[in-house]
Amino acid sequence: MTNRREFLKGVAALSSLSLAGCGWKLAEVRANSNTNEQRDQLYIFTWTQYTDNQLLKTFSTQTGMKVLADVYDSNDVMLAKLQAGGGGTYSIINPSDYMVQKMVDKGLLTEINRDRLIGLENLFPRFQNPRYDPNNRYSIPFNWGTTGLLYNSEKIKDAPQDWDYLWQNQEQLNQRMTLLNDVREVMGATLRMLGYSYNSKNEQEIKQAYEKLKVLKPAIARFDTDAWQNQILAGDLLVAMCYSADAVKISQENPKLKYVIPRSGSSLWTDTIVIPKTAPNQAGAYAWINMILQPEIAAQITQRLNISTPNSVGFELLPKTIQNDLNLFPPESLLTNCERVSPVGEFEEVYDRYWTQLTSS
Repeated sequence: MTNRREFLKGVAALSSLSLAGCGWKLAEVRANSNTNEQRDQLYIFTWTQYTDNQLLKTFSTQTGMKVLADVYDSNDVMLAKLQAGGGGTYSIINPSDYMVQKMVDKGLLTEINRDRLIGLENLFPRFQNPRYDPNNRYSIPFNWGTTGLLYNSEKIKDAPQDWDYLWQNQEQLNQRMTLLNDVREVMGATLRMLGYSYNSKNEQEIKQAYEKLKVLKPAIARFDTDAWQNQILAGDLLVAMCYSADAVKISQENPKLKYVIPRSGSSLWTDTIVIPKTAPNQAGAYAWINMILQPEIAAQITQRLNISTPNSVGFELLPKTIQNDLNLFPPESLLTNCERVSPVGEFEEVYDRYWTQLTSS
């Protein structure tokens, strides 16, 4: 996982690998293809690092389809492209949980035909009927994790315990910390620190979070979702707000970089797989989902890409060292204060207004 989200941008040239023994046949999915569908290629719109050459080669070998992938660094960027009409080539997208609800409300997603899925029962129970998408009508979970702080333990002796560490050590961290380029994550973390919900619908609470962030803003190097990684590895940054998936990868490259879930609470997120209504290759989309649902493939993805699988059978195939990695699979005790980012309806405008004021000042 070179990011939450180094993978390849643009076209992936695909060759051979095998899924022998996975117990499924893509022919079963192909049989449902519409004659007007574009069957020879599959376009994916995804986070950086949510696939790799090996996975793409496997899919290409089994289907004969060429995979082409584009990446985005935020849910809002993805949604804006789709709404502007730029998403018509994609048959698979990986939105986060709260964005699934928004996309459904906007009529952008195809309801999933469960009869075309193989292996849905392999998911952990908590992912089979999620609140953000009851009964997985429009989405299939792909990866899950938390949001927290990655810090340089060689230069910071006392580990951050909570979000307020950033404010308490603002002078020491001046221009050596980054926050995510994500309104709901940054505002949500600050709200949580203040004792409010990540999903507050109280404008006074949101304003308090904005005022708090305004104090911190001069010390923030930038709001960034991906580029911070090379900088913290180079020692230019001391602390970065990040997704656990990225933290696992970066801490493997430099074990002195440690990840913490702030004790006042953070976000618990799931990134999903959806099929947009404009998908030109639905058969290919179902084939991709069915590949991801296979336990062997799920375990391989976790080991290669360092992301947390929601596949219970796949989890059991993982080495114990990975199963016991608390950054990948934190215990319930660490998740107690975490919340899912949920749609806030009309209050989205309030969040966006304060975010614009914060980032443009």
